[in-house]
Amino acid sequence: MKIVLATKNRDKIREIRKILKDIPIEILTLDNFKNFPNVEEDGKTVEENAIKKSKEISKFTKMIALADDTALEVKYLKGKPGVYSSRFAGVGCSYEDNNKKLLRLLSGVPENKRSAVFRTVIAITTPDGKVRCVEGRCYGRISDKILGKNGFGYDPVFIPKGFKKTFAQMKPSMKNKISHRAKALIKAKKLLKSILKQSGCSAGG
Repeated sequence: MKIVLATKNRDKIREIRKILKDIPIEILTLDNFKNFPNVEEDGKTVEENAIKKSKEISKFTKMIALADDTALEVKYLKGKPGVYSSRFAGVGCSYEDNNKKLLRLLSGVPENKRSAVFRTVIAITTPDGKVRCVEGRCYGRISDKILGKNGFGYDPVFIPKGFKKTFAQMKPSMKNKISHRAKALIKAKKLLKSILKQSGCSAGG
Protein backbone atom coordinates (compact mmCIF):
# COMPACT_ATOMS: atom_id res chain seq x y z
CA MET A 1 0.00 0.00 0.00
CA LYS A 2 1.18 3.48 -0.84
CA ILE A 3 0.47 6.61 1.17
CA VAL A 4 1.41 10.22 0.53
CA LEU A 5 2.67 12.54 3.27
CA ALA A 6 0.77 15.79 2.87
CA THR A 7 3.60 18.10 3.88
CA LYS A 8 6.56 19.94 2.41
CA ASN A 9 8.35 20.06 5.76
CA ARG A 10 11.47 17.89 5.36
CA ASP A 11 11.94 17.56 9.11
CA LYS A 12 8.43 16.17 9.55
CA ILE A 13 8.91 13.79 6.62
CA ARG A 14 12.12 12.43 8.15
CA GLU A 15 10.51 11.93 11.57
CA ILE A 16 7.32 10.32 10.22
CA ARG A 17 9.32 7.92 8.04
CA LYS A 18 11.31 6.72 11.06
CA ILE A 19 8.23 6.10 13.18
CA LEU A 20 6.26 4.32 10.43
CA LYS A 21 9.17 2.23 9.15
CA ASP A 22 7.89 -1.01 10.72
CA ILE A 23 4.63 -1.29 8.78
CA PRO A 24 4.38 -2.53 5.17
CA ILE A 25 3.63 0.69 3.33
CA GLU A 26 5.44 2.69 0.70
CA ILE A 27 5.69 6.32 1.76
CA LEU A 28 5.58 8.91 -1.01
CA THR A 29 6.34 12.61 -0.64
CA LEU A 30 6.30 15.81 -2.67
CA ASP A 31 9.40 14.51 -4.49
CA ASN A 32 7.28 11.87 -6.19
CA PHE A 33 4.88 14.32 -7.83
CA LYS A 34 5.00 17.26 -10.19
CA ASN A 35 3.27 20.46 -9.10
CA PHE A 36 2.68 19.17 -5.56
CA PRO A 37 0.16 21.65 -4.07
CA ASN A 38 1.05 24.09 -1.33
CA VAL A 39 -2.01 23.87 0.93
CA GLU A 40 -2.72 27.04 2.89
CA GLU A 41 -3.09 26.31 6.59
CA ASP A 42 -5.89 28.77 7.31
CA GLY A 43 -7.93 26.66 9.72
CA LYS A 44 -8.86 27.91 13.16
CA THR A 45 -7.69 24.67 14.77
CA VAL A 46 -4.97 22.09 14.16
CA GLU A 47 -7.74 19.60 13.40
CA GLU A 48 -9.04 21.78 10.57
CA ASN A 49 -5.56 22.22 9.12
CA ALA A 50 -4.71 18.51 9.23
CA ILE A 51 -8.00 17.55 7.59
CA LYS A 52 -7.68 20.19 4.89
CA LYS A 53 -4.12 19.14 3.97
CA SER A 54 -5.01 15.46 3.96
CA LYS A 55 -8.13 15.91 1.83
CA GLU A 56 -6.51 18.18 -0.74
CA ILE A 57 -3.45 15.99 -1.23
CA SER A 58 -5.57 12.84 -1.44
CA LYS A 59 -7.73 14.49 -4.09
CA PHE A 60 -4.63 15.65 -6.01
CA THR A 61 -2.85 12.26 -5.90
CA LYS A 62 -5.95 10.02 -5.83
CA MET A 63 -4.18 8.11 -3.07
CA ILE A 64 -4.29 7.74 0.71
CA ALA A 65 -2.87 10.92 2.23
CA LEU A 66 -1.58 11.46 5.76
CA ALA A 67 -1.28 14.97 7.16
CA ASP A 68 -0.40 16.27 10.57
CA ASP A 69 -0.66 19.63 12.23
CA THR A 70 0.96 20.46 15.53
CA ALA A 71 0.40 23.15 18.12
CA LEU A 72 2.41 24.13 21.17
CA GLU A 73 0.05 25.49 23.81
CA VAL A 74 1.57 27.40 26.72
CA LYS A 75 -0.75 27.84 29.71
CA TYR A 76 0.78 31.16 30.84
CA LEU A 77 0.17 32.56 27.33
CA LYS A 78 -3.44 31.33 27.35
CA GLY A 79 -2.77 28.63 24.80
CA LYS A 80 -0.48 30.55 22.49
CA PRO A 81 1.21 30.03 20.07
CA GLY A 82 -1.41 27.36 19.36
CA VAL A 83 -2.53 27.00 15.75
CA TYR A 84 -0.01 29.71 14.80
CA SER A 85 2.96 27.75 16.20
CA SER A 86 4.81 27.42 12.89
CA ARG A 87 4.53 31.14 12.13
CA PHE A 88 4.49 32.57 15.66
CA ALA A 89 7.21 35.13 14.88
CA GLY A 90 5.66 36.06 11.52
CA VAL A 91 5.34 34.73 7.98
CA GLY A 92 8.62 33.27 6.74
CA CYS A 93 10.11 33.07 10.24
CA SER A 94 12.67 30.45 11.23
CA TYR A 95 12.48 27.90 14.05
CA GLU A 96 14.95 30.06 15.97
CA ASP A 97 12.78 33.17 15.50
CA ASN A 98 9.80 31.35 17.03
CA ASN A 99 11.84 30.05 19.96
CA LYS A 100 13.30 33.46 20.72
CA LYS A 101 9.88 35.11 20.66
CA LEU A 102 8.46 32.46 22.99
CA LEU A 103 11.33 32.83 25.47
CA ARG A 104 11.03 36.60 25.34
CA LEU A 105 7.31 36.42 26.23
CA LEU A 106 8.13 34.09 29.13
CA SER A 107 11.10 36.09 30.39
CA GLY A 108 11.05 36.17 34.20
CA VAL A 109 8.18 33.68 34.45
CA PRO A 110 8.98 31.04 37.12
CA GLU A 111 9.38 27.36 36.24
CA ASN A 112 6.09 26.35 37.87
CA LYS A 113 4.18 28.66 35.52
CA ARG A 114 5.86 27.54 32.28
CA SER A 115 3.71 24.45 31.69
CA ALA A 116 2.88 23.58 28.10
CA VAL A 117 1.45 20.82 25.96
CA PHE A 118 2.37 19.76 22.45
CA ARG A 119 -0.64 18.52 20.43
CA THR A 120 -0.42 16.70 17.10
CA VAL A 121 -3.49 15.82 15.09
CA ILE A 122 -3.09 13.39 12.21
CA ALA A 123 -5.70 13.11 9.48
CA ILE A 124 -5.77 10.21 7.03
CA THR A 125 -7.92 10.57 3.92
CA THR A 126 -8.66 7.67 1.58
CA PRO A 127 -9.45 8.17 -2.13
CA ASP A 128 -13.18 7.76 -1.40
CA GLY A 129 -13.00 10.98 0.63
CA LYS A 130 -13.34 9.36 4.05
CA VAL A 131 -11.29 11.11 6.75
CA ARG A 132 -10.06 9.57 10.00
CA CYS A 133 -8.33 11.60 12.72
CA VAL A 134 -6.20 10.78 15.76
CA GLU A 135 -4.41 12.95 18.31
CA GLY A 136 -1.26 12.70 20.40
CA ARG A 137 -0.27 14.89 23.34
CA CYS A 138 2.94 15.45 25.26
CA TYR A 139 2.91 17.51 28.47
CA GLY A 140 5.89 19.41 29.77
CA ARG A 141 7.26 22.89 30.30
CA ILE A 142 9.22 25.57 28.49
CA SER A 143 12.90 25.94 29.36
CA ASP A 144 14.42 29.36 30.11
CA LYS A 145 16.86 29.16 27.18
CA ILE A 146 17.51 27.31 23.93
CA LEU A 147 19.10 23.93 24.67
CA GLY A 148 20.24 21.17 22.32
CA LYS A 149 20.94 20.73 18.62
CA ASN A 150 18.66 17.84 17.63
CA GLY A 151 15.11 17.95 16.36
CA PHE A 152 13.33 20.97 14.94
CA GLY A 153 10.65 23.51 15.74
CA TYR A 154 10.26 24.12 19.47
CA ASP A 155 12.31 21.05 20.42
CA PRO A 156 15.15 23.19 21.92
CA VAL A 157 12.81 24.83 24.45
CA PHE A 158 10.36 22.03 25.34
CA ILE A 159 11.14 19.77 28.30
CA PRO A 160 8.72 16.80 28.45
CA LYS A 161 7.22 15.87 31.81
CA GLY A 162 9.41 13.47 33.77
CA PHE A 163 12.60 14.57 32.00
CA LYS A 164 15.24 17.22 32.57
CA LYS A 165 16.32 17.56 28.94
CA THR A 166 14.63 19.32 26.04
CA PHE A 167 13.61 17.27 23.02
CA ALA A 168 16.59 18.79 21.21
CA GLN A 169 18.98 17.41 23.84
CA MET A 170 17.62 13.88 23.46
CA LYS A 171 18.58 11.27 20.93
CA PRO A 172 15.98 11.19 18.14
CA SER A 173 15.20 7.57 19.07
CA MET A 174 14.13 8.70 22.55
CA LYS A 175 12.07 11.62 21.31
CA ASN A 176 10.35 9.33 18.82
CA LYS A 177 9.13 7.13 21.68
CA ILE A 178 7.54 9.83 23.83
CA SER A 179 6.66 12.81 21.63
CA HIS A 180 3.23 14.10 20.68
CA ARG A 181 3.84 13.13 17.04
CA ALA A 182 4.98 9.64 18.04
CA LYS A 183 1.83 9.12 20.13
CA ALA A 184 -0.36 10.30 17.26
CA LEU A 185 1.49 8.10 14.77
CA ILE A 186 1.11 5.02 16.97
CA LYS A 187 -2.65 5.56 16.71
CA ALA A 188 -2.31 6.30 12.99
CA LYS A 189 -0.53 2.95 12.53
CA LYS A 190 -3.64 1.17 13.80
CA LEU A 191 -5.77 3.08 11.31
CA LEU A 192 -3.41 2.26 8.45
CA LYS A 193 -3.37 -1.43 9.39
CA SER A 194 -7.17 -1.36 9.41
CA ILE A 195 -7.19 0.22 5.95
CA LEU A 196 -4.67 -2.39 4.79
CA LYS A 197 -6.94 -5.17 6.06
CA GLN A 198 -10.02 -3.66 4.41
CA SER A 199 -8.16 -3.36 1.11
CA GLY A 200 -7.26 -7.04 1.25
CA CYS A 201 -3.56 -6.51 1.98
CA SER A 202 -1.74 -8.21 4.81
CA ALA A 203 -0.55 -6.00 7.66
CA GLY A 204 2.27 -8.45 8.08
CA GLY A 205 3.91 -7.74 4.74
